[in-house]
Amino acid sequence: MDGPLTQAGKLALERGAKVATSDSVDNALAALRDGRGADAVLMDVRLDIKKLVDGLKSERIHLPVIACGIGADKDSAVRAIKAGAKEFLPLPPDAKLISAVFEAITEENDQVIFADPATREIYDLAEQVAPSEASVLILGESGTGKEVMARFLHRKSRRADKPFIAVNCAAIPETLLESELFGHEKGAFTGAVARRLGKFEEANGGTLLLDEISEMHPRLQAKLLRAIQEKEIDRLGSSSPVKVDVRLLATSNRDLEKAVKEGDFRDDLYFRLNVMTLNMPSLRDRPGDVPPLAAFFAEKYCDANGLEQKRISAEAAEKLITHHWRGNVRELENTMHRAVLLSRGDEIGPDAVVLTGAKDARPAAGGGGGALVGRTVADVERDLIINTLNQCLGNRTHAANILGISIRTLRNKLKLYSQDGF
Repeated sequence: MDGPLTQAGKLALERGAKVATSDSVDNALAALRDGRGADAVLMDVRLDIKKLVDGLKSERIHLPVIACGIGADKDSAVRAIKAGAKEFLPLPPDAKLISAVFEAITEENDQVIFADPATREIYDLAEQVAPSEASVLILGESGTGKEVMARFLHRKSRRADKPFIAVNCAAIPETLLESELFGHEKGAFTGAVARRLGKFEEANGGTLLLDEISEMHPRLQAKLLRAIQEKEIDRLGSSSPVKVDVRLLATSNRDLEKAVKEGDFRDDLYFRLNVMTLNMPSLRDRPGDVPPLAAFFAEKYCDANGLEQKRISAEAAEKLITHHWRGNVRELENTMHRAVLLSRGDEIGPDAVVLTGAKDARPAAGGGGGALVGRTVADVERDLIINTLNQCLGNRTHAANILGISIRTLRNKLKLYSQDGF
């Protein structure tokens, strides 16, 4: 990196990011294969973006590539996007835009918010076991905050200054998950153009989270068990085991005891992982968490949309507390996002709280955006997204940050609007 791109790196450092530099595409790929890790790649638009994107794809390294170029050169931006870059960042860098990029690409929230005794009890227990080296199994429905709990355990552990690496076992095909976890040597299989370290080695000294471990194939379960017992792994295509030191956390939304009885999950692996179990209660079983979470999300989406802060009325709060929350905290977050957009004035009333399956919920009139009565939430959302994107001159990262949604969600919405003729 040089010049303005170096400035972008310095801004990233100031915002808590770890920054490493490479002088070529080949060296960048080599660093990533060696398990040095990254959340994103900032790349000069003059370099071969397609070569890097294709290299990442062939190695199954999932990182957003952000092209950077001097000024607002639309032709360069178009070429970069066509080559596979997720975004184009104009240079010299704008501090707010750099922050928007990082907020949009991390897509995670480590903040722990609760008030219910049931949640306090589980986090008190988590804080007690966090400093140990014991494996922890985190169980609970989707949307209850299992990964948030895993990150909490890491932050409170003696490994807090070391890597936290998460692997979603349900999102990676079984044929690729083995290489993802244990790495491979050059030529181990078709497409293995160079040696690559797996997530075990990348997490060495730190914490490895195996998300939705119940979806792992039994053959891989056996190899995982050996890695836990022997504290060493075998890269694909290698005959030399590699010692690793990781603290293992695992999550599941399935009943693992039932999976063991049905033969879908190895009992010896289950007992190895189940040194300590944390059961994340569903949101409907901890109603005391609903008000503080709702207030947090209301504040978050008021800020994201440039609106004055709105308080939640007593009637709206009651409606939120008594809802069933099949989608748990994720459903509550989406509900509060809609409520911020649909509420009028400085208060979120019950009419703005549109609940899944609620037949009597109707959109309310909004302030500052014209009358919304009679329009669907989808219509209001579409106009808000398109108008925000226009205000950001087409910059999707900036627009996603303002809207408080992920870039992936924004892309999916825009694709849907295009198919509908908008």
